Amino acid sequence: MSAHQAEFPIRVMARVLRVSVSGYYAWRSRPASAHAQSDAALLRRIRTIHVSSHGTYGAPRVHAELQAEGTAIARKRVARLMRQAGLRGVSRRRFPTTTRREPTHRPANDLVGRVFTAPAPNLLWVADITYVPTAAGFLFLAVVLDAWSRRIVGWAMANDLRTQLVLDALDMAVTTRKPADVVHHSDQGSQYTSLAFGMRCQEAGVRPSTGSVGDAYDNALAEAFFATLECELLDRRRFRSQAEARMAVFHFIEGFYNPTRRHSSLGYLSPIEFEARKMLMNE
Repeated sequence: MSAHQAEFPIRVMARVLRVSVSGYYAWRSRPASAHAQSDAALLRRIRTIHVSSHGTYGAPRVHAELQAEGTAIARKRVARLMRQAGLRGVSRRRFPTTTRREPTHRPANDLVGRVFTAPAPNLLWVADITYVPTAAGFLFLAVVLDAWSRRIVGWAMANDLRTQLVLDALDMAVTTRKPADVVHHSDQGSQYTSLAFGMRCQEAGVRPSTGSVGDAYDNALAEAFFATLECELLDRRRFRSQAEARMAVFHFIEGFYNPTRRHSSLGYLSPIEFEARKMLMNE
């Protein structure tokens, strides 16, 4: 009745609905119940978490964020409030591939066999390349991801697909992580099977590994990150320039994905938080 009082008189609506006018006004002036007030306060916090995730979190990750804050609440209640408020997360879609095999290159052996788990950091890295569309043309993004924590440990961007792109991403990973004997797994793209890449791996003590041709499951972790990047950033933004795209990707990886974004595979911790907790447990 309150929603339609600008269209119809209260008395007319009360007669149609078979309620008393005095009863309606008594109900409207009655203070909200304790449960309704609790729902309203919780929804305000849910909205803040949802906005902080750039509108990407669904009920499971919002629930995990509330639990991390010390708020004991059922996930079903979070889902109900989000549904009623029209809040929803984003879902992944398959990301296109940029793999181009060079027939004259000899790829490395597959040292992973689709087992994308590691008991400690810097034992298994996965790497891949994708593209970022802009109004000024495509940018290409190469990443190196640690399978242990899902953290992006190296990345680089360029406006071409030359081998230097993957070398820059590898150099960042090696510089920041200083691995002793890490397996670097990728597809059989020409950049990863090039002589320059092989030599750089040998210099850094990195063991290259490649999956089979045209099979996304042979590099599933990297594909999963690109799917996340697409649905949580690229699908929701249109970049006018390459500089704008570079800054957005930087903020997504270093300002959100690594330090903040909660991963179901990590017990709803972010990669950096997961690493910090594991390191603390091992001290």
